[in-house]
Amino acid sequence: MVNNIYFEIGSMNIETTSPLSGAFGGFPPQVDYGDSNIITLEGLEHVRRRPGMYIGKLGDGTHGDDGIYVLLKEVLDNCIDEYRMGAGKNVEVTVKDGHVEVRDYGRGIPLGKMIDAVSIMNTGGKYDSKAFKKSVGLNGVGTKAVNALSSTFVVQSFRDGQSRRAEFVQGKLTKDSEIFDDNTDRGTYVYFVPDETLFTAYKYQDEFIETMLRNYAYLNTGLTINFNGKKILSKNGLLDLLNENLTSDPLYPIIHLRGEDIEIAFTHSDQYGEEYYSFVNGQHTTQGGTHQSAFREAIARTIKEFYNKNQELTDIRNGIIAAVAISVEEPVFESQTKTKLGSRDMSKDGISVNKFISDFLKKELDNYLHRNSETSATLLQKIQDSEKERKAIAGVTKLARERAKKVNLHNKKLRDCRVHYNDSKGDTESSCIFITEGDSASGSITKSRDVNSQAVFSLRGKPLNSYGLTKKIVYENEEFNLLQAALNIEDGIEGLRYNKVIVSTDADVDGMHIRLLLITFFLQFFPDLIKKGHVYILQTPLFRVRNKKETFYCYSEEERQSAMAKVGANPEITRFKGLGEISPDEFKHFIGKDMRLDQVTLKKEDAVQDLLSFYMGKNTSERQNFIIDNLVVEEDV
Repeated sequence: MVNNIYFEIGSMNIETTSPLSGAFGGFPPQVDYGDSNIITLEGLEHVRRRPGMYIGKLGDGTHGDDGIYVLLKEVLDNCIDEYRMGAGKNVEVTVKDGHVEVRDYGRGIPLGKMIDAVSIMNTGGKYDSKAFKKSVGLNGVGTKAVNALSSTFVVQSFRDGQSRRAEFVQGKLTKDSEIFDDNTDRGTYVYFVPDETLFTAYKYQDEFIETMLRNYAYLNTGLTINFNGKKILSKNGLLDLLNENLTSDPLYPIIHLRGEDIEIAFTHSDQYGEEYYSFVNGQHTTQGGTHQSAFREAIARTIKEFYNKNQELTDIRNGIIAAVAISVEEPVFESQTKTKLGSRDMSKDGISVNKFISDFLKKELDNYLHRNSETSATLLQKIQDSEKERKAIAGVTKLARERAKKVNLHNKKLRDCRVHYNDSKGDTESSCIFITEGDSASGSITKSRDVNSQAVFSLRGKPLNSYGLTKKIVYENEEFNLLQAALNIEDGIEGLRYNKVIVSTDADVDGMHIRLLLITFFLQFFPDLIKKGHVYILQTPLFRVRNKKETFYCYSEEERQSAMAKVGANPEITRFKGLGEISPDEFKHFIGKDMRLDQVTLKKEDAVQDLLSFYMGKNTSERQNFIIDNLVVEEDV
């Protein structure tokens, strides 16, 4: 389906100097190339030159996957590896004013090689599988990257009554205490400050850090993490994780199974789609991988064999909320940030990941379902309900798929980009799609966008209020059908084509309404899209304040007041009423590297069904009174 989606190069201004020059296969002017062009980067300089290779994007801390959180994770991974090897049950984490301290009580870095371990690439103890049998960090990069990308980095190791402390600035050693006597409890202390020349105006947000630490605790029962004085621990592992992340009532008690090197927990709810949390050696693999694919297939087949009925695997998985964690010797990930597992085997001499998970489920899950007849009956009813609904819309689904292909081919509904989220090459993390309303807004973004990583989907009018409707409406409604096809999420978000789905509407009442209708659509039919952090709201400036010398774009009344004070008397003030009023030349500043995005998040305490029922349900009079009581009138500029 996605192969037929319309593709457009986009608007380009190309300046050529000769018939052979240009952007489409011509030859650029010759540039001198000699010995002086050959550069050898010393120490950790390559990390500073190409940080994206080691930590993904930089960012400023406004998103959970920004680089400053990756730096913290790289240090924590070492602490977790110590715990998993039976050394140290406590980790202390302090984050204040952008400064980070992490102290574990593991074995401590060997003192003689401590400096090498944090400053020389491809150096570390995890190449020795005896010392770190099932570690997450195996390539000797993590802490070195933290060192290189920090303005200040301090490491101190405590071992057998001795200690050593070293200090670095931007990866370069500035102080070394050498080895001295110290009876402090064994372990490792790391202090670092992310370099503000790289992480501009960054700020750590406790919410993202706590989520990361809770995941570590769920996967390592018995481990206690103290974060800024707050104790984080888990007694029930993945059972606690699912209970924390459920945003709709489970249809039956969570099934929780544990074995050697594997733990699973799952249930079903009345929500659409599939929702997975997968982990390897304590690492949250947010993009899944071989273990998640194996689990997804094996759990459906095990359940099908238990009931011995001709059930579709998609019906069995519909509404599932599941977590799976496995331990693998020398895991292979598809990137340094370790968000997707590539390993196919549990160890060099062991069985495949696929067979290991399948064998475990065939035995343990089958036994559980036989012993718990009430749960088995509830699960069967859920599968039958999903099957009934699927068959009811089968004809509509087939026609909708064909219509999606034709419309995407012949209409300019989607202006696609070149690199997609699940591509095996390119910066897939930067891939995004702007969902706009109207030709003028989509036209401005289309002309301003980066055609390599930014796609545009144009809505026609306001979407339908989908609250309370069945999934049949996704196929019957042309806008929803085409949007689903463009995102490639009909069979779940594993095939999602864009890392960020950005709702880009006008900053007026109609724009806010469209935004609400789209979020309702995602919450109703694709909640995992929001739960996994893929949905964002584009913030565009409300005002432009300028004089003959300076121009300021302001996203709030406070910023407008500040800009007016800077430009002085008689500034020209423009209030942008819609995205279409912003010229493409200006718009490129708002969707470039400084693009402001608000992430749409979803938590258990959000009470999603109650919210949707109140704001999108049929209680018109109650909602009208709420609006009147909370009305804010905007003054004209």
